[in-house]
Amino acid sequence: MIEINRHVLSNGLRIVHHEDHSTQMVAINIVYNVGARDEDSSRTGFAHLFEHLMFGGSVNIPDYDTPVQEAGGENNAWTTNDLTNYYLTLPKQNVEVGFWLESDRMLGLAFSPESLEVQRGVVMEEFKQRHLNQPYGDASHLVRSMAYTVHPYRWPTIGLELSHIANASMEEVKDFFYRFYAPDNAVMSITGNISFDEVVRLSEKWFAPIPARGVHKPSIPQEPVQTSIRRMEVERDVPVDALYMAFHMCHRLHPDYYASDMLSDLLANGRSSRLISHLVMQRPIFSQIDAYITGSTDAGLLQIAGKPCPGVTLAEAEQAVWEELNAFVHTTPDEMELEKVKNRFEAEQTFKSTNFLNNAVNLAYYELLSRAEDVNTEVSAYRAVSPASIRRVASEIFRPENCSVLYYKKK
Repeated sequence: MIEINRHVLSNGLRIVHHEDHSTQMVAINIVYNVGARDEDSSRTGFAHLFEHLMFGGSVNIPDYDTPVQEAGGENNAWTTNDLTNYYLTLPKQNVEVGFWLESDRMLGLAFSPESLEVQRGVVMEEFKQRHLNQPYGDASHLVRSMAYTVHPYRWPTIGLELSHIANASMEEVKDFFYRFYAPDNAVMSITGNISFDEVVRLSEKWFAPIPARGVHKPSIPQEPVQTSIRRMEVERDVPVDALYMAFHMCHRLHPDYYASDMLSDLLANGRSSRLISHLVMQRPIFSQIDAYITGSTDAGLLQIAGKPCPGVTLAEAEQAVWEELNAFVHTTPDEMELEKVKNRFEAEQTFKSTNFLNNAVNLAYYELLSRAEDVNTEVSAYRAVSPASIRRVASEIFRPENCSVLYYKKK
């Protein structure tokens, strides 16, 4: 059980804290409620661009990384379709350096033309390397474009087109920052060897003077129910064919989220999982196969991706997958099979909760999603999933009319 303290500043910044004397370090994690889904369809990739721009100098501090390193700290960030997360860890005696640095870039960035051009170049190169020049790199673009027709999940975090970042103006970049990177659109979590009183003192000192920006997020169009199977076939310069299948599933706070997540593990997490055991080890249908969920805040996807063995066509591979999925629909899974997945999840969560940085990341995420205290009930929520609920959710998800199929063929 993680004990949680909370404090809210007058500008709307929410602060959650957990004190941990098992370490001499402190983690500061700030999650901004902005991701790729908040972008305009003609200017995508901005949230990911800011993941980089936030390290390019702020109003009063031209260099972010050097003070962190001199204080004995480390930092990093990541972006998803739903949020942008920044963290740094510091020895407890140098923790105020982190409050100073994070508050200044929340106050405002330097917005120098040089920084924008440097980070624009970095992001564009990442787009080219990971999505244009890497084998199967555009698969996520293709699958999302099929599965979503109106929701902004129809493009990945990197963006829809390279030109959107290439043509981004300084005015557009500034506007995006001041619309979303604000204390009233963020959660800060502090974990490690620091008292709650000290967290409140430093937060009031460094973050309270930052004005709220009255963040107003426009409503996001919800994806209509898919009524027929969608198919796409492409040819690319890749080593072997690949099969991608994407099924719509519930949103993150829906009660069925836990059963949906466990379904993906039952399918392809470990040698005893259905797809790996039956279609890789017992029958040479796939050389490799995986199943996973996007974990999106809004209604997400359960995806299956695999590479068929030589001599197996994509149609044959797809048919073999449907046979395995239909087994979930028509038979209730074994209790022992389910228990393996539950035990694995509980072990992973227990291990992660011993790390102060993991706790900081999780507390901020759950507070943004709903409330930080939910971190203490996740294991019990997975434990409560029954074989009958797995079968029911499988019957709702694994329907042809709920599926988008991509045949990614070798030229």
